[in-house]
Amino acid sequence: MIDPDSRVEPSVAYATLLGRCPRCGRGKLFAGFLKIAPACGVCGLDYSRFDAGDGPAVFALIVEVKFSPPYWVHAVIWGPMVLILSLGLLRPLKAGLVVLQYKHRAEEGRISH
Repeated sequence: MIDPDSRVEPSVAYATLLGRCPRCGRGKLFAGFLKIAPACGVCGLDYSRFDAGDGPAVFALIVEVKFSPPYWVHAVIWGPMVLILSLGLLRPLKAGLVVLQYKHRAEEGRISH
């Protein structure tokens, strides 16, 4: 393990696009295609506190609500693109949400009484 303070944190774009640790930029973020690793193998950052959840699907909903394309456009574009976009963008979007949660020190919400 390296000292987490011995290296400057990578940019959000770098860590997101390469699927790297948001603290050291060297360890892998994923343990499979979409499965987040339990921790960074280089600096030891615990990834269990981060949860991208359904965040990537929200982006598709925003496009639909904002632009409301006609049905024929959906049929022509989304038929072949569903597979390409879902497989090609899901991993970077999930990585981006985890990296941003780390950068902004996001924690699970709590309700106080």
